[in-house]
Amino acid sequence: MVYDYSDILAQAQNWAETALSEGRLSAERARELLAMDLRSPAQLFGGAGHEGVRPLIVAFMGGTGVGKSSLLNRLAGQAIARVGVERPTSREVTLYHYRALSPQQLPAGLPLDSIKINQHDDAGNSNIVWIDMPDFDSVELANKRLVLEWLPHIDVLLYVVSPERYRDNKAWQLLLAEGVKHAWLFVMNQWDRGQSVQFDDFRRQLHKAGFTDPLIFRTSCAEPDGDEFAELLHQLQELSGRHNMAELVLRGGQLRKQQLMQVLGQLLNDFPDQAHAQCQQDLETLWRQAESQLFEGLSWPLQQLSQAWADNLGQKTEIQLWDDWAQNRLNDLLDQLILQAAQSGLPSKPLKTALHGVREHAGENLTARVELAGRQALVKPGNAMQRFLIRFTAVCETLLPLVAMGVVGYQVFNGYYHSAADETAPAYLGANFAIHSVLLIGLSWLIPYFLHQKIQPSLRKAAYKGARKGFRQGLATVLAQIQQALDTERKRNDVLRRQLLAIIEHCSTETPATIDKHGVLGRALLGV
Repeated sequence: MVYDYSDILAQAQNWAETALSEGRLSAERARELLAMDLRSPAQLFGGAGHEGVRPLIVAFMGGTGVGKSSLLNRLAGQAIARVGVERPTSREVTLYHYRALSPQQLPAGLPLDSIKINQHDDAGNSNIVWIDMPDFDSVELANKRLVLEWLPHIDVLLYVVSPERYRDNKAWQLLLAEGVKHAWLFVMNQWDRGQSVQFDDFRRQLHKAGFTDPLIFRTSCAEPDGDEFAELLHQLQELSGRHNMAELVLRGGQLRKQQLMQVLGQLLNDFPDQAHAQCQQDLETLWRQAESQLFEGLSWPLQQLSQAWADNLGQKTEIQLWDDWAQNRLNDLLDQLILQAAQSGLPSKPLKTALHGVREHAGENLTARVELAGRQALVKPGNAMQRFLIRFTAVCETLLPLVAMGVVGYQVFNGYYHSAADETAPAYLGANFAIHSVLLIGLSWLIPYFLHQKIQPSLRKAAYKGARKGFRQGLATVLAQIQQALDTERKRNDVLRRQLLAIIEHCSTETPATIDKHGVLGRALLGV
């Protein structure tokens, strides 16, 4: 599918504005793309030419005093372009077109107050619009700005020189800069004062610029007999034909797409596809160091906090766990991560924004996690075996003495029962029985009581264990939040990268134009 340049550019600029607003693209990097516009020769008259084919836009360009305006006056057969007298320099744009064309179709962005419009009724030149440009080498900067403003709307540039001024550096630099964007015809005007050596030297200069077989015409407005003005008109009329116009329009669109594709390709480097994997590896290295430092540095506050909880049964204390030192360690980690991400080619601004919440709330969330784990540890101190033994010994403290007293009571009852039945049996059980009975009852209570006290877990140790567990969970939560921020950034960057690749692909779907380099259009174009 072939996409229109205007649609691709609008899509690319919308993409750039989105990336710029999110901080994923710098203003400097986006400037060239956002500065690209839709100006083209088609905007001047569109399809207003013969049979709906837009006219060929031809502009006279050259240095001061080479006779550009005189050439246009000769073409028109009347004085329609101002010729310099006091100082031979053009200060306005003269537009000369077929009367049926409507000048109201000129884009509003052009400086219309600097345009002089003339019309003709020559049907043979109905598909050509002639423009006389201001002198590019003028000391007046407004002239140069006016020329640059009109250049995007030009199909063919008639580069006019004179035998004395064919090595004009300013106009030559413009030729080198704008070479591939336009078709070029070259006119050595005032040839009545020229020599063949000058013509040959000019041709060599064009060869150096990249023109293999340039179209050069020798004209003389003072002595027109025998010059090549008629051949110049013939070549321009051939260029304005339907076939050449179609090829010229196709090539112009492809060049604009290629330029856009180059700009987008450079922006693609700002969205590397492997940088996030490296960023995750950097996070793992930095986190191991920071985690070790935090555990060592906050070990004493954890112990103090655990002791306060044990003494006050978990009530709130004034001891601060996450202090400025801990916050600085976290800030150092995040700043180093952002720096390394930027070095890997990732935009730092959105990543910094994504990590702002982690930076601001890490201490608060981690402290709350430690307090919760500490309180839970105080509710159920010790391990499962300890809690079972505590309950078991508590039962034994009551049950064993009762069993011992039952055994002693049974022995006493049994002894008196037998003494009553047998008068020869002693009625008194003896001191040893009394001592053993007391010892049995006492030990049946004392042993479970002693074990119950011994296996009671330390509240301080339980609180410290719970606090360390909560601290470890809190750090894991902080790490997960950082990883989530990185993953969110990765997904967003991947979306923008895929969008950019799709736009680049739209620029390269068109079949390249094939232009005969030996034809008039091929000879007029640079790089064919």
